Order: sequence, then C-alpha cells, then structure tokens
Amino acid sequence: MGRVAVTSRGAMSGPSPGVVAPSPGVVARALRLAALVSLMAALCGCQLTGELVAAGAGGASAAATANPAVGIAVGVGVNAGIDATFAYIQRKRQQAEQDAIAGEAGAMRPGERRPWKIDHVIPIGNEHGEVVVVRDIPNALAPCKQLAFSVDTGSGATTAHHWYTTDACQDARRWKWALAEPATERWGTLQP
Repeated sequence: MGRVAVTSRGAMSGPSPGVVAPSPGVVARALRLAALVSLMAALCGCQLTGELVAAGAGGASAAATANPAVGIAVGVGVNAGIDATFAYIQRKRQQAEQDAIAGEAGAMRPGERRPWKIDHVIPIGNEHGEVVVVRDIPNALAPCKQLAFSVDTGSGATTAHHWYTTDACQDARRWKWALAEPATERWGTLQP
C-alpha cells in the first residue's frame, strides 16, 4: 500500500482509503498513449485535432465513470465544441482579410491599383495581393465599389496571382465587404 505521512497540522496525507493508485506500468502506458496522440495531432495538422481530443476526452470519461455512454456523450460534445471554435476562428480570420481588402479599396478611385496585405496575430495564413477598383457603384443608401483583387502565392518568379471580384460598401465608419459570405456581416437591403 501507499505511505501515510503526518503533516505539521497533524492531518494524515497519502492515498484515501479504498482508492488504489495506478501501477507504474499503467501510468507509463498512458503517457506513451498521450505522446502518440500528441504526435499524431502534430503530424495531421488541425484537420484531426478535434476528433483526437474528443476521442481522448471520451475515452477518459468512459474510463473514469465506467460508463461508455458517458464517454460517447463527452466525446461528441467536445468534438462539437472544438469544431465550432475552429469555424469561429476561421470566420474571424477571413473577415480580417476581407476588411483589409475593402479598407484599402475605400480610399481608391476607379482604375487605381494598390497592394493589400493581412498580418494575423498568429502568423499562419497571412495573405497579400493587389486590389483594383473597377468602378464606383451608384447607390442612394451607401457608396459602393466593384473590386478585382488578387491573392498571391509563391514568391519571386514563381508568384501566382489568383484574381477574384467582389463589391465593397461604406457603412457609418468604414468600408466593408458587401457580398454574402460566412465571414461577412449582413448588410440587409444592400446585399447584392
């Protein structure tokens, strides 16, 4: 059994009665499994992270409660939470890219070209390219512009320019992306 020690206050510390400490072999296997799951998560990227964490949480819950139904419920809940968090982060990052393009185009005249760039707080997926204002869109509700923009990949002689079109309109404070996309706030009647 485990050791029992008397603390300075006279209380006993050590394993509680009826609680069996895991054997060193069980602990070692659990640590190896955790290391393997961490390695798999690193190699898979973000695609499987939610599933791996959910499987780990579900397995731990099932083992702790001795009830597989609880493990399944916990696993499904954790997976849903992680998926929703990743979707939220992706929408916010895409919205920042759209705001960078629309903000750059807001100060431009038709025919003018300028570079655009986004530097995210976590420097993964930083994008850059060029934006061109194609034309002003007459609108009694808000000034709008039609844009062509590129997203550049590669560098030097291997740079590829992927061109897209969109509209941007000015709200009370700034220029915003006007087309309906998951990262775009709704414009109501201004939505083309």
